[in-house]
Amino acid sequence: MRELGLLHGDLQLPDFLPDATKGVVRSVDSLDLEKSGVQALVMNTFHLMQNPGTTSIQALGGLHKMSGWSHPIVTDSGGFQIYSLIRQNPKLGSITNKGASFRLESSSRKIILTPEKSIQLQFSFGSDIVICLDDCTHVDDTFSEQAASIKRTVSWAKRCRMEFDRLKESKDIPDNCRPLLFAVVQGGGSTELRKQCADNLLEIGFDGYGYGGWPMDKQGQLLIDMLGYTREIIPDYLPLHALGIAHPINVWKCANLGYDLFDGALPTRDARHGRLYTFTADPTDIIKTDAPEWFSYIYVLDKRYIKDTSPISQSCDCMVCQQYSLGYLHHLFKIGDNLASRLATIHNLRFMTQLTALLRRGDA
Repeated sequence: MRELGLLHGDLQLPDFLPDATKGVVRSVDSLDLEKSGVQALVMNTFHLMQNPGTTSIQALGGLHKMSGWSHPIVTDSGGFQIYSLIRQNPKLGSITNKGASFRLESSSRKIILTPEKSIQLQFSFGSDIVICLDDCTHVDDTFSEQAASIKRTVSWAKRCRMEFDRLKESKDIPDNCRPLLFAVVQGGGSTELRKQCADNLLEIGFDGYGYGGWPMDKQGQLLIDMLGYTREIIPDYLPLHALGIAHPINVWKCANLGYDLFDGALPTRDARHGRLYTFTADPTDIIKTDAPEWFSYIYVLDKRYIKDTSPISQSCDCMVCQQYSLGYLHHLFKIGDNLASRLATIHNLRFMTQLTALLRRGDA
């Protein structure tokens, strides 16, 4: 079994990390997360620097103390959020070789995020894994746009590496007491550019890497060939993070390609909308198949569940399945009680931790 040693504990791999984007996994607390088997969380620098803000996070003792989470935290640099904000609406800001400058629609304040500032922020947050700022693209962007993106991504990664090393030295942090530094491999749908980006990043040297860019095509299908190729060009001993991949089927597929880490808000967002995850039979048997029949949804607001006394899943050991019926969950969602989101989120997260536990045992 692969493990990744971090400041706040060892991660058993592969593992799914829920998105606690703004310092919280919506609807649940740290005890709920621990009881669900969650090992680590992903938080987002782009959002945290705005709210609650760097000085508030530091005043509250860093991300771990602030959120009451004593286990590992990965901080995403914000590259994807900048892509979403600026590339889709250029009026909101600009991306240059220096970094990104932008204004949020809800504020007139100008924000500047450089590779150096991104590293400084993540260091100050107390992150276990720091991720380099990258220039994100969509797979359908032109070759010239992708080429410009990897040139900038590599340049920014060099600057991130230099700032990371400078901070480590200036703070006199021993090598075994520092966070890990991950870089992100861009290149869109071009194997040539992916290879070029990966080679350059490997030459700089990082503790791990991430698959960068939008991982789906226009039809919402996973870019399995490009994901597989990227895993092939990153040495096996280096952990690889499938950034933003969270659908159970996609986690299963990418784990079989050799990916180690996954994150996303999909399971918790689905939970809040009454879309619950289930194994269709005994997961230790079903997950061995090559087809995705082992996974299905329960739409708890469906009228068929009004008087259903069964749990969400017979194979789930979460406290929700042990204590509550589908009929009761239907009732909670129907009346809009906050408990509905909490219970549904606990269940979906337990599903994801059960899934990754199976993948770790090699049953998939």
